[in-house]
Amino acid sequence: MANLEPNDAGLDGAQVTNDSDNRLGSRIRVPKTSEIVADHFRGQIVRGELKEGDSLPPEGQLMASLGISRPTLREAFRILEAESLISVVRGSRTGARVHAPSVELVSRYAGYVLQSLGTTIGDLYQARLAIEPQVVRWLSTKPDRLAIKRLRAEIERLRVLLTANRYNDFIEAVNEFHATLVDVTGTKTLTFMNQLLINLLSRHQSDYKHRHPVENDVQHKSLRAGLKSYEKLVDLIESGQVEEAVKHWRLHLTNANATWAGDDEGARIVDSLGA
Repeated sequence: MANLEPNDAGLDGAQVTNDSDNRLGSRIRVPKTSEIVADHFRGQIVRGELKEGDSLPPEGQLMASLGISRPTLREAFRILEAESLISVVRGSRTGARVHAPSVELVSRYAGYVLQSLGTTIGDLYQARLAIEPQVVRWLSTKPDRLAIKRLRAEIERLRVLLTANRYNDFIEAVNEFHATLVDVTGTKTLTFMNQLLINLLSRHQSDYKHRHPVENDVQHKSLRAGLKSYEKLVDLIESGQVEEAVKHWRLHLTNANATWAGDDEGARIVDSLGA
């Protein structure tokens, strides 16, 4: 990928046309060299050739190997920084640090979009109610030993946290249980979408707990009931009781929704800005 620096006026990002283009009424925009360089590194990061925490070579080495100028390289870095794919420490002798694409970053932007659309908290919880009962149907129709093992490991983690009265950690671990429930299906697209949703729900739950504190004994009783419900779900899935498992989990989610999004809470607009 040497000699990427533009050598004519067209390669600096200006629109280039020829007689044929003019006759067709179209215009072709040639990418700037910095965009091509950013594409090159972006591709390496997405494909896993560059991994989380890797450092890119120093500027001088990259300029020489790619045949580009310092301003071009730094503009490419600014593009990648804006996408949170690298971080650059100004004045450092080491190269830019690589960051793998993350669900957290996407969920933050998704939150902005949902907030701009006036999406309510109740809408988020209804989306979960649309996803998880179907997942339970899949899992209980053909129980998988490894899936059951992973779910039981999450339940055991919850039991340890509850025994230690670590209530906030327990609630965070509940979200991990919900994430695992979908993840064990092996459906990457659905797992990704579900994780976006869980991240948004987790943000709301943290805010809700701050606004609605609960006495420890009341919270312990509620969380213990939740733990029993998770255990029952996995038992039903493992025994292949499809309709019973789906019915149980739909009721569980409905009750949970009534807690987190009940009364006027469900009408609140998703807040991803922390205003």
